[in-house]
Amino acid sequence: MNTGIIILLAVAVIVYAGFAHRVLDRLRLSDKAALLFLVAMLLGGFLPDIPLVGNISINIGGGLIPLILVGYLFSKADSWEIGRTVLAVLIATAVAYGAIKILPVEPTFNLFIDPLYLIAIIAGLVAYLAGRSRRGAFIAGVMAIILSDLLAFMENTLMGVSAATVIGGAGFFDAVVISGFIALGLAEIFGEAAERFAPLVGAKTRGEAQKGEREKKGEGNEGE
Repeated sequence: MNTGIIILLAVAVIVYAGFAHRVLDRLRLSDKAALLFLVAMLLGGFLPDIPLVGNISINIGGGLIPLILVGYLFSKADSWEIGRTVLAVLIATAVAYGAIKILPVEPTFNLFIDPLYLIAIIAGLVAYLAGRSRRGAFIAGVMAIILSDLLAFMENTLMGVSAATVIGGAGFFDAVVISGFIALGLAEIFGEAAERFAPLVGAKTRGEAQKGEREKKGEGNEGE
């Protein structure tokens, strides 16, 4: 069983069990909507690819459904979040495409992990660092893989290489899932930590400010 499918099944179980309310609330997704997207991705991966133009087609589970999910999440983004998310997509895509150029796409004995998985992990990490918010990180992680796959196809076309390309197909299905959920997971872990420590930091700052004010008042009284 592919890694992407295993991850989707695991996430579906977590959502169904009700353990993902906090993350879904921040994504502005209901449990039912999340399960619908997850099931659609799972089933779509086994359906025939949809031809687009020439030698390019799109996988339903690894390409079309993730794009629909990204579009939905982007429509729910706050105004301040839109610009940062677009920038995160561009940065993560550039890094993922650069990694594709450097690393061999096919598995080799020289690497301890499938190169596409490594590219997905790198893309997910960069997507989190650039996107920061849970929604922005997930969007950037997914789009980085899809767009880098599309860029590779465009480059091959310009070079006269007529190899068929399936967006979100084959190993890229796993890469889309891995990158998106790594970015989301990091955003949730570190975002949760930041939210928990923010009140403590704020309280400490307020306490120091109040102490400073008291000290100033004490100095003023002594001067009188």
